[in-house]
Amino acid sequence: VDSEPQWLLSEQEVVEPFGYKWTQEDQVACLGGPLSRLGDYMSVKTDNQKPSSYFVEKLIKVQADRMRTNTVAMPGAIELVNSLRSHGVRTALVSASPRVIVDAVLDNIGHNLFPFSLSGDDVLNSKPDPEGYLKAARICGSMIEDSLVFEDSLPGMQAAINSGAWLIALPHLVHVEESPRVRSIRSLEQLNIEKLMELRKDFTASI
Repeated sequence: VDSEPQWLLSEQEVVEPFGYKWTQEDQVACLGGPLSRLGDYMSVKTDNQKPSSYFVEKLIKVQADRMRTNTVAMPGAIELVNSLRSHGVRTALVSASPRVIVDAVLDNIGHNLFPFSLSGDDVLNSKPDPEGYLKAARICGSMIEDSLVFEDSLPGMQAAINSGAWLIALPHLVHVEESPRVRSIRSLEQLNIEKLMELRKDFTASI
């Protein structure tokens, strides 16, 4: 989902009562990082008026409420997932966000879109640790080296690379270097099952 614009609004809402104007530069500085680091950052920027834990808890609540009513899927995302599933491809949603936010998203886009989901609460080590992707592959009964990950954040991309999976990156406000197992695209609308099969041959031929 295209969650970063919603995160920006939530971050602005959380720090505004403390007299701080949250900018896109602040968002980039915390992009994809653990919520604990984001809480630390907010606490410092607001002159430690509240501890890090306050900002984390407040931000989770505000973002969950926002995503429950304002979830916007990336163009082509739902169509691609449905196409993959119709061709027998096993799919899963793996997120670093807390379960309450993941469920808020699924409440909006539909819980039947993925057979299962993993949140940051379902693993011991969140992204960029590969645990989530490794666990998802095991649940799917798939070899991680034969699995394909779609990611839009640097920690998520690193998690995918560390897991040994193939990666298609949709970088948001960041840059990712392509490699034999990494491709970067601008939109999921560029993809369908036929193009993914062609890409699979290209991936294989390049290593």
